[in-house]
Amino acid sequence: MKRETSNRALLKTNLFVCAIIILGFLATSIVSYRSNLGVFEGDTEKVTALTSEGIYRQIESIFMKPMGVSLTMANDTLLQDLLTQESARRNDAEFIATLTAYLNSYREKYGYDSVFLVSTRTGRYYHFDGIDRILSPGNEEDAWYYDFLRAGEPCSLNVDNDQAAGDAITVFINCLITDSGGTPLGVVGVGFDISTLQSLLGEYEERFSLRACLVDRDGVIQVATDHTGYEHTDLFSVRPYSDLRESLLTDRENANAFWYDGEEGRLYVGSHYIPSLSWYLLVENDTSVQTRQLQGKMVEGALIALLVVAAVTLAITYIIHTYNRRIVELTRSTEQARRSIFQEATEQLFENIYELDITHNRAANLETRQYFESLGVPPGTPYNEALKIVAEKQIREDFRQGYIDTFAPEHVIDTYRRGEESLQYDFMISTDGSHYYWMRIVAQIVLWKEDQSIHMFTYRQNIDTMKRQEKQVLDQIQRDPMTGLLNKTATQAKIQHLLEGGGRQPRAFFIVDIDNFKQVNDRFGHAVGDRVILHFAQSLKGAFREGDVVGRIGGDEFAVFLALPDRAAAEQKAREILAILNQPLALDEGACPLSASIGIALAPADGRDFGSLYRHADTALYAVKQSSKGGFALYGDGEGPKR
Repeated sequence: MKRETSNRALLKTNLFVCAIIILGFLATSIVSYRSNLGVFEGDTEKVTALTSEGIYRQIESIFMKPMGVSLTMANDTLLQDLLTQESARRNDAEFIATLTAYLNSYREKYGYDSVFLVSTRTGRYYHFDGIDRILSPGNEEDAWYYDFLRAGEPCSLNVDNDQAAGDAITVFINCLITDSGGTPLGVVGVGFDISTLQSLLGEYEERFSLRACLVDRDGVIQVATDHTGYEHTDLFSVRPYSDLRESLLTDRENANAFWYDGEEGRLYVGSHYIPSLSWYLLVENDTSVQTRQLQGKMVEGALIALLVVAAVTLAITYIIHTYNRRIVELTRSTEQARRSIFQEATEQLFENIYELDITHNRAANLETRQYFESLGVPPGTPYNEALKIVAEKQIREDFRQGYIDTFAPEHVIDTYRRGEESLQYDFMISTDGSHYYWMRIVAQIVLWKEDQSIHMFTYRQNIDTMKRQEKQVLDQIQRDPMTGLLNKTATQAKIQHLLEGGGRQPRAFFIVDIDNFKQVNDRFGHAVGDRVILHFAQSLKGAFREGDVVGRIGGDEFAVFLALPDRAAAEQKAREILAILNQPLALDEGACPLSASIGIALAPADGRDFGSLYRHADTALYAVKQSSKGGFALYGDGEGPKR
């Protein structure tokens, strides 16, 4: 009878231990899964937004030059005169040769794949190698031309095959030519191979594991790595979010992004309207694979744990019935082996694991007490005081208070009472007082049933490599590709962050604009224009300190945000900037005169957010531009622009 009772008690004990192991493993796995999923989704949103901004800026840069060339030809009086002579000289070989040579000169000068001209009077399609064909309303290949004339717009884009260049799929920039009375004379434009844009999108897709495409306002894919506008493919017929057409293609003022749970998985989708192209940039980040991997790992671990526990339970039960005396030794051996395996696996992920008795404000075991004492904590010191000593000994100053507040006994107890069972804090730590690295502490809060006390297990994980890789990626996509300065999105975010955290500290917001930049491009060419932008950016960056915010927010427009005590200091800084920037740039083509105009707004007097400061500084800049350029003005200053 005693043996039966003993066996039953041992069996119940083993079953209870196994249940605790399973529940503890499941709780840790679920908490870890939720934490990792939240961090992953936050990183996905940031990377998607910054990637969209990077693609947007590069596409604007790609189209800026061909758009300018097409407009230049459309407003060329020589071309207008030739078109007015066409009816009389249509069969004149010299006339045709003149038009062909004109188009070919632009093709050779700028290296475009196609340069064309269509006459509204004759329907002739001229290109750089002669007359290609006569356009007619009944030909589907010519529908783009008649649609463009009916739209009445000065410029448009379309993707089509270029019959004059071996039917290559080409992006065309079309501009309307009119006479002095506004009557259409023809359509002129340039085209370049669509592979240029496809390669750009492909590079971003490969680097950041997402999909990107350009669609028109009707949702037709114009450029993607696997589609072109020539195929006339509706985006919403090939992507798994057919019900999002209105959400993605209505807002033309702001970038739009949101999570979407579709039948094929969880997606993060964003749209960004490009006014100069009348197209939308769509970026899609499919996280379903990563989410399923996280879930699979959790399920896999749970199944392994269940299998191990089931096997151990069956073995123990069998041994109890067969070898009653050996059951205790076997149980201890199995438990010790399990603990060793768990400890070895845990040490591969975490540097140290410590246990605290939060309710009684003390270390819960010998290992934790020895850790505190190794850092100079006197024996018997309460946990909340030991926490402060550890922070002083190891943690970098700017993270100390956050570390203390997160793991303070009162905060741990309050967290547990709110129904939360974990805490996490990332910070920088040093073991020698000079070299710091990133550390993450994940704390699991449990209720000790024996005395109803709250205990906390802390897991220390070295995340230095991960943090530095994240910083490198984020820094790269926050930079303007040409100048290396912050791009517009990053500039606005950093300034807004400083405004929100700086209270009433006086600061100055500068908008710096290159004067007559279009004339530089017209006189010296766009390659020199790019050199001017780079020279200007480097000179501007050199005029400020490391902690000042300097960014490029437009083609030839820059923003600076820094701490300055008053208006006099802002004026002095503006004069220093102008002294540096208002200097000619020596080029092989000749000296290029440069000057800048500056608009200034002061915070908090002129605004406490980025939008208000930008509007007011832009108002001051406009006053300088209207006056004489090459100077500066402060918003609300009745004295006008200064030098």
